[in-house]
Amino acid sequence: MTADPLLGRALVEEATKKSGLIWVRGQGSPERALWHVWHEGAACLVGDGPGEQPLPGLVDGGLAEVTVRSKDKGGRVIAWTAQVLELAARSEAWEAAVAELKGKRLNAVDAERMAERWASECRVVRLAPREAVTELPSGSLAAVPLPTEATTRQAVPAGLPRLLFKRKRR
Repeated sequence: MTADPLLGRALVEEATKKSGLIWVRGQGSPERALWHVWHEGAACLVGDGPGEQPLPGLVDGGLAEVTVRSKDKGGRVIAWTAQVLELAARSEAWEAAVAELKGKRLNAVDAERMAERWASECRVVRLAPREAVTELPSGSLAAVPLPTEATTRQAVPAGLPRLLFKRKRR
């Protein structure tokens, strides 16, 4: 833990604001990279709906461990413990958080209806910092990738080798 709580809080805020992704570990779940926005002293996330990021282990009133990476180098900058608060749909706090989240949501298929979809099908979660840890663990902390149905690898088309290695004839 940092010696000066104000310095720790300032470091958490600046590092989290500048990072596009944070690594979050909820209760009983693996660590995941999640996009977020920094709003009113906390990281706000949207997820657990169709087409949105999963938020496993982020239980209202629970705790989460957050690790912030450097935006330019990708290395860990700071880790902090967060209090999880699920915002009630259409509440004043929810509306303010969603206004910020909408501006940062990339590739939304329904940008004009996004807030209504989030209110009915998703969760908006606020991660409020409790304490900062400046001494990060040594080593890579590399882990086996989480299982997913997404894939980028497909079979090579049968005619591709002939097209690639065809010699020009004169």
